[in-house]
Amino acid sequence: MDTSSRDTKRRGFARPDVTRRTMLALSASAGLAALPTGRTALAQQPPPGFQPAPEGGETFNVEEIVDSGHRFFGSASRGLALAVQDVFQRWGRPNGYILGQEAAGAFFGGLRYGEGKLYTRGINTGGAGERNVFWQGPSLGFDFGGSGNRTMILVYHLPSIDHMFQRFAGLDGSAYLVAGFAVSALGGRGENGQDVLLVPIRTGVGLKLGINIGYLKFTPQATWNPF
Repeated sequence: MDTSSRDTKRRGFARPDVTRRTMLALSASAGLAALPTGRTALAQQPPPGFQPAPEGGETFNVEEIVDSGHRFFGSASRGLALAVQDVFQRWGRPNGYILGQEAAGAFFGGLRYGEGKLYTRGINTGGAGERNVFWQGPSLGFDFGGSGNRTMILVYHLPSIDHMFQRFAGLDGSAYLVAGFAVSALGGRGENGQDVLLVPIRTGVGLKLGINIGYLKFTPQATWNPF
């Protein structure tokens, strides 16, 4: 055991990547049961100025996303195809997606931590088109409870990997349920007047009620700092 490890244990702290992964694994394993089926829509439309990606080109089609999601969500994937098709009808074809897990808790103010792998197509990926990413962020609003989720995040208009590492703010009124999956949307800085959009699709177990405002900060390494 090296000196840094002994110092870390002596002070009672654990390394962020290890402790976060343990927390997320426990939360996700407890949340494999899908949410109730059915659909409750709170908002239907993308924000003004959003341009869906054209058919073809360097994007992912619905079959690719559904196949990846079924393998990832496993027994909780019932209804995923309907949820993904619904997102494609509203938002079009993404040029990236993330498969990961996250944990969240709130009592009027809350925190969310997650990690996963980003898959991209048609951008400067600096490698094989996949990369580990981490996200964290605060929220404030009329909500309470906690949840552990497996999460798929569809990524739209991502011009480069560097644009992934920023804060994405929640779009007002974007949350809805479809086929037992919770769907929401977040926006961040893009290029040429087109924002980068993230559309998380979550399933899990736990109590998380209400409406809140907040953001997610994406980073290339794990951190406990949500700001």
